[in-house]
Amino acid sequence: MLILRHDDVQEILADRELALIELVGEAYKLHDEGRTSVPHSTFLRFPDEPRNRIIGLPAYVGGPAPAAGMKWIASWPGNIHDGLPRANAAILVNDLDTGVPRALLEGSVISAKRTAASAALAARLLVRDPAPSGVTLIGCGVINLEVLRFLLAALPTLTEVTLFDSDPERAAAFARQCAALAGTVHVTLAADIGRAVAAHELISVATTAAEPHLDLGPARPGTLVLHVSLRDLPPATILASQNVVDDADHVCRERTSLHLTELQVGHRNFIDAPIGQILRGTGGFRRDPSRRVVFSPFGLGALDIALAEFVRAAAVERGLGVRVDNFLPGPGQRPEPQLSTRSSHG
Repeated sequence: MLILRHDDVQEILADRELALIELVGEAYKLHDEGRTSVPHSTFLRFPDEPRNRIIGLPAYVGGPAPAAGMKWIASWPGNIHDGLPRANAAILVNDLDTGVPRALLEGSVISAKRTAASAALAARLLVRDPAPSGVTLIGCGVINLEVLRFLLAALPTLTEVTLFDSDPERAAAFARQCAALAGTVHVTLAADIGRAVAAHELISVATTAAEPHLDLGPARPGTLVLHVSLRDLPPATILASQNVVDDADHVCRERTSLHLTELQVGHRNFIDAPIGQILRGTGGFRRDPSRRVVFSPFGLGALDIALAEFVRAAAVERGLGVRVDNFLPGPGQRPEPQLSTRSSHG
């Protein structure tokens, strides 16, 4: 068993934004071709703490580097106020010949970067010409910082960033992180969310909201919204937009904005296309330049497993990680039999 720590994963994925965007794009194509297996994710919730949850995402992805495994990710929004990460994750990758677990990876870096790569891929695919010069980030946390990192790689025309967060102090600290990430980008703190929405034709929303709260009325015609956190937009906004998803069956669950819309209207006709279909050019999707486009990625486990296998292979090549040789029984070994404490007479 190979164990890859946070720093190992970070080292392998550093400065690989364009490569990861391409990797995510290939995984989406494989999914659209039916060459993945992605069961519905399992949500473990707690009766006394409804905001907290742990999600299990099992998946298989085929193609030239096939892999299977599971991501187990915990989301504790209250951690933010204690200076702790909101999300913590581990990913297990199995050997496809034997089913034996072959690697255990710290998963928060992979999870954040696959989310950001997905958003940047959608931005590159769906923005109008000419390419935007600015982006609005609503929600100043780890995910939107990664989204910005990947957007700067995918859209080198970006020179302005407008920020909004319900916590002004968090927004100010985030602005300093943005400046450190890209010193040539001009960062502005919006006085209110309406001004943030109106500032640019590209918006990334990554909040911890559990219910719709965001009015896109001030948005410019043709704005692209990367709806990463999935629960911010009311059904009326979804119905008034063109909607691109990663997988309709996955995203119309767990009270996401699209799920609430489906419950309201009784169908999914408001979903225009999955991103894999657009990448493959098979669905005839046409961008209406006068309408908003909302990209709502539920977050397919196939992306996590594809990235985890990429990291595992790179770690083996570089000699990174900790190898535990006696984690599982060796060939020919069997677990010791358990002695019964009951008498032979029952």
